Amino acid sequence: MAEKKIRIGLVFGGRSGEHDVSLASARSVMANLDTNKYDVVPIGITRAGTWLLGTEPARLQATNESVSQEDATTTAVTLTGDPSLRRLIPLQGSEPLQDNGALDVIFPVLHGTYGEDGTLQGLLEMANVPYVGCGVLGAALGMDKEKMKMIFKMLNLPGVDYLVYRRNEWERSPETILDAIEQRLGYPTFVKPVNLGSSVGINKAHNRVELAHAIQVAAEYDRKIIIEHGINCREIECAVLGNDEPLASVVGEIQASNEFYDYNAKYLDNKSQCIIPADIPQATAEEIRRQAVQAFLALDLSGLARVDFFLEKETGQVYINEVNTLPGFTEISMYPKLWEASGLPYAELLDRLIELALERHADRQRNRTSR
Repeated sequence: MAEKKIRIGLVFGGRSGEHDVSLASARSVMANLDTNKYDVVPIGITRAGTWLLGTEPARLQATNESVSQEDATTTAVTLTGDPSLRRLIPLQGSEPLQDNGALDVIFPVLHGTYGEDGTLQGLLEMANVPYVGCGVLGAALGMDKEKMKMIFKMLNLPGVDYLVYRRNEWERSPETILDAIEQRLGYPTFVKPVNLGSSVGINKAHNRVELAHAIQVAAEYDRKIIIEHGINCREIECAVLGNDEPLASVVGEIQASNEFYDYNAKYLDNKSQCIIPADIPQATAEEIRRQAVQAFLALDLSGLARVDFFLEKETGQVYINEVNTLPGFTEISMYPKLWEASGLPYAELLDRLIELALERHADRQRNRTSR
């Protein structure tokens, strides 16, 4: 008798500014999951937040998220609140879903807010469904660049100097904030929304006019804005995989096609180069790998993360930048490329991530929830 396939709910799309990146990642994941091992259940989330069972990434994108809930091939669904069931249920009607909507594991390919920030993870914990990636705390810390950097500083992991402001502070006293940034950080600076990724809302500022514009753009995406001192550096990345005993991949370098590794350079123009392994001293690579694992454990991550570093050209100093707890999974994304270069091909990487999800869930089931 053939072994029962694992039923995977692949969740993609979502309400984040990284919606389109999620669709690209999901297409790659679907193409590489072994259909002899898995039954893949595509669950597309529209920009408005509706969960649609039966729509695939290309269709969700082609229809501009206008798939009708009455379409015979899609069903609007939600997760049941009963943790003993682990299943999807239709929002309307009483027709049972295929296989009763049961799922063995969720593979979220949701980047940014409402997918990578702990909100989805909390929902899945409540529903008692195993899922790929880290838990609520790790996801929240990994998304919030301010809190993440505070933890790195406590660990004496070196990072570039930065300032953080709230949107209401900026709207109340913009000139005062611009003065403080110029005095503390100088130019150039990088301005980012604190809670977002994939270089959405990020700009490099060379002067006061550009700085004011960059802060205004970042404030459209989040209530917190981080401004980082710009250094002359190489961009280095390391992938981490595991739960309590994580492993670090070989180290790679991004050579951006633009002035910095912005959204266009990451996903659109296909001109940026990934150098794997990075052409850096072996001792530097080992230090980066050590810091990557240290950061992974300190933020209580599990499953996967990509850890990004700066390597200052003049001094060779390593600076940790940030972690990405659900990194891109497109064909040109660094996370799968780094593991392929480390001896773990894409399909086997997906297998390992699913194994880690089930292991983490089984371990959590050992916890007592009552006296």
